Amino acid sequence: MPTAAVSKTETLAQAEGVAPKDKQKDQGDLRFKRLDVTMKRNQFKPDALIEVLHAAQEAFGYLDEDVLMHVAHGLKLPLSRVYGVATFYHLFSLKPNGEHNCVVCTGTACYVKGSGKVMAALKAELGIEEGETTADGKISLMSARCIGACGIAPAIVYDGEVAGKQQVADAIAKINALRA
Repeated sequence: MPTAAVSKTETLAQAEGVAPKDKQKDQGDLRFKRLDVTMKRNQFKPDALIEVLHAAQEAFGYLDEDVLMHVAHGLKLPLSRVYGVATFYHLFSLKPNGEHNCVVCTGTACYVKGSGKVMAALKAELGIEEGETTADGKISLMSARCIGACGIAPAIVYDGEVAGKQQVADAIAKINALRA
């Protein structure tokens, strides 16, 4: 049974087998304060989980364990639910992304028009798998089931900008330009 001195987050973390977060680290970090403002604006309702996770990812760049625990505590949700949502949606990342992001659409239209070949070529060129970042931290390679750009298939999103009708040579040239 937890004592009164043990916070709800620590109790939740212990119950779910996660190490308790460092309160001192959170108190001086303005990003956590921005996250608190987002939760307050949403009246700390559990329904705001996705919006809060978006705000957290925007503030931190990715969702680490401390951030997930902070969100779980603030919205009074089990850590397992917060983690489940964070891992379900491809928009959220639990690891730091590279300096540049490359998202290859693998939806039906893109795949039929060659996105599978483009992905294979990018993996070989970068020496990484989907969801990984190059050792130098420059490029993160990801895939998405559909980005809604079927008319310009195969499509790739480079640092938030959609590029259509991408062939292997186009994608490798763009990646090499981003690495330079």
